[in-house]
Amino acid sequence: MNGMAVSTAISTSRFQLTSVRELAVGTARLRVLWVAIIFALVASAAVARIGYLGFTDQTYRATSLEDALLPPRGELTDRNGVPLARAFPAYALWYNPKALGDADNPLVKNPREIAQELNRIFPEMDIDVTAEKLAAGRPGYLRRRVLPEQANEVMALGELALEMPRETDRHYPQGSMAAHVLGYVDAEGKGKVGMEQVLDARLMDPAVRGTPVALSIDMRAQGALEDELRRGMLATNAMGAAGIVLDVDTGEVMALASLPEFDPNKIDAKGVDHMFNRVTNQVYELGSTFKPLTVAAAIDAGTVRDFGRRYDASPVKVGRFSIKDSHFIGNHLNVAETLIHSSNTTTARIADELGAERLRRTMIDLGMNERPYIELPAKGFPIWPGDDWPRLRNMTVSYGHGIAVTPLHLASAYAAMVNGGVWRPATMHKLAPGKAPKGRRVFKASTSSRMRQLLRMIAVYGTGRNADAPGFRVGGKTGSAEKPGAGGYRRSSLVSTFAAAFPMDKPRYVVIAMLDEPKGTAASSFQRTAAWNAAPIVGKLVPRIGPILGVRPDTTRDIDISDLKPLIAKAD
Repeated sequence: MNGMAVSTAISTSRFQLTSVRELAVGTARLRVLWVAIIFALVASAAVARIGYLGFTDQTYRATSLEDALLPPRGELTDRNGVPLARAFPAYALWYNPKALGDADNPLVKNPREIAQELNRIFPEMDIDVTAEKLAAGRPGYLRRRVLPEQANEVMALGELALEMPRETDRHYPQGSMAAHVLGYVDAEGKGKVGMEQVLDARLMDPAVRGTPVALSIDMRAQGALEDELRRGMLATNAMGAAGIVLDVDTGEVMALASLPEFDPNKIDAKGVDHMFNRVTNQVYELGSTFKPLTVAAAIDAGTVRDFGRRYDASPVKVGRFSIKDSHFIGNHLNVAETLIHSSNTTTARIADELGAERLRRTMIDLGMNERPYIELPAKGFPIWPGDDWPRLRNMTVSYGHGIAVTPLHLASAYAAMVNGGVWRPATMHKLAPGKAPKGRRVFKASTSSRMRQLLRMIAVYGTGRNADAPGFRVGGKTGSAEKPGAGGYRRSSLVSTFAAAFPMDKPRYVVIAMLDEPKGTAASSFQRTAAWNAAPIVGKLVPRIGPILGVRPDTTRDIDISDLKPLIAKAD
């Protein structure tokens, strides 16, 4: 009996072990099945994703290391690699009303007290506006572009709701220098006004933004131009000034300045008012600086052949209008004397013989009938006399009245007049050797050669004497034009310009200096004309920029004017 019981117990135990084993095996198989199913789902998802990317031509961008190493916006440099605009780590002032954990009381002090403290750190922040933002309890920026020392002062206020997140800002290491060339970047990261706007897409493109963009300007020449223009503007109490230095063979802008300037690092209401570019956007009647262009057109057309011929210098009467000179120069003048003494009457008679159609064609070839050619976005449209010039209009255009253009128009025209006769568009980009645009021929090479002599004679014997820098062989022409106003021209408002080139034996650069409404002061010998205020600016600027741009002074050489010099006699 006992034996049978034992046998039965053993059999039951074996059955139970078998059942447990089978249960364990079943559980294991179930787990393996679930693992297989999960793996199959993951694999299917991966295959599906790969297929999707393949069929839709989608790829992942390199975002990690590459984007971490690249600047968020490409750099701008001058032609020599000097940084003009680059990324700069900075702080911002962010208001977080939830920082204390009490939405009803986000600040320790009251909003107005905090606004007053912030105004002490940032004087341009309006107390009332800031207090209103703080009291509203809405998160947002209170200020962008916060310097490290300013961030420390904000943190010292002890307000947790005033947070200082690190951001990458646009920084202009040269301050306000070349502001109208560069422009600025707004709070949304978009380029505005200058080359920042023109190159916005290029500077943000991940494929190329790691390579700086070299502009045509030379910061040393740029600084000198701005300095001399500012001195001239302050010395004559002028309302503004403009200037440009242009390579006559390539069209590269070596320096460009419009005053008053603005600071692209700090855009405020005053800066916005000064963003207007007088060089490329404002059109002016540039007066007698047009006289050499008229003479060049007449030489080219063959209506001026005998430089010794004497023209009647008495007033020119056309209908009820009379063209006069500002003062008596003489009864008769030849071509050289016309330019040296800046005669309106003889220039008008030269233009009358040339004819309206030929002078108009020359002006069109020089681009005077359309916006200036340059990459900058602000480009003024000339006040153009139209298609059919009556006799009087032709005469007045010949000495720079009745037509209004930008100083850049004038610079490009003078470059064509002295470089052998080829007009080229101006550019803000540094050009590789041999990559200058072909341009178009406006004057014969022989005409250009004659004009170099005549311009040099103006600087040696005429109204441009104050621009003659020893050793640099400067040539150029003054221009003083009254501003038009209601009812006619305003005698008290002048635009004074000096258009020059150097060295005249082999011209390399054109320089334009312009003062907007200069006053007669002791510094200008109480004179308002270009001979006394704009010409001296060029006379001081050229010795500063010449050696920088590769033109060394040499008093042993000059352009040969021996065949024209005998023509300069005292007018009869």
